[in-house]
Amino acid sequence: MTIRKMTPAELALVLDWAAGEGWNPGLEDGPAFWAADPDGFFVTLRDGAPIAAISVVNLDPGFAFLGLYICRPEWRGQGIGMALWQHALRHAGNRTIGLDGVAAQQANYAKSGFARTGATRRLEGTLDAQDSADIRMMTPTDLPALLALDERANGYARPAFLSAWVQPLETRRTLVLHAPDGPAGFATIRRCRSGSKIGPIVAPDAAAALRLIRAAAGLFPDTGPVIVDVPDSNTALGHLLAEAGMVETFATARMYKGAPPPATALLHAPATLELG
Repeated sequence: MTIRKMTPAELALVLDWAAGEGWNPGLEDGPAFWAADPDGFFVTLRDGAPIAAISVVNLDPGFAFLGLYICRPEWRGQGIGMALWQHALRHAGNRTIGLDGVAAQQANYAKSGFARTGATRRLEGTLDAQDSADIRMMTPTDLPALLALDERANGYARPAFLSAWVQPLETRRTLVLHAPDGPAGFATIRRCRSGSKIGPIVAPDAAAALRLIRAAAGLFPDTGPVIVDVPDSNTALGHLLAEAGMVETFATARMYKGAPPPATALLHAPATLELG
């Protein structure tokens, strides 16, 4: 067996694995993931064929995020995933590393120094679309303001990832909450294997976040349910979505190895559970 960096084609394969695990990735996630840190994706090969994968993406000099940790079912229980895990963690250097992990794996992550700081609940359902006068499509001139908002909301910068993530595609759009002095928030919706996910959602309060969600829900009609991952550090939006009829279908634990970034009231949903 050998461990090496992924190729773009292998990343597409691993996203198919993720779909098979029920993670429901976006239809065009690969290029934005790759733009974040092309050196942060790793595979284990057996006789030249990938059998396990992981990403440890360096987002800024002090922070990295771990995701896409998958070992093919027939190769589990043999230490293959752990060897890949240890190899990939070295890519982060001295950075704090974050992850969103399923409950069943929390104890294993803790053995590697990860501490639980909260949870993320996936809410899913049908929402009535509703436009707002102060919500519009993103334009290229908005990018510097969105990068600044995203850094304030998350506590770390990720310019390479977000610059790719918010670019308009056939399956992805970004909306901006406009204020007199410029953008006050934004949300990206993307079509997934099932339904559409909205994230990140950055807004001054839960009511504004809900308006962004309702505006985004009208961009890909008839594609299935709307999906929002809501951190428990900001529960007000979760209550509003539950009142609107959305239900919890999945939950993960947010864990960090190293000092976690500060939680803020601006972040109402992460971009993805794979890259934070």
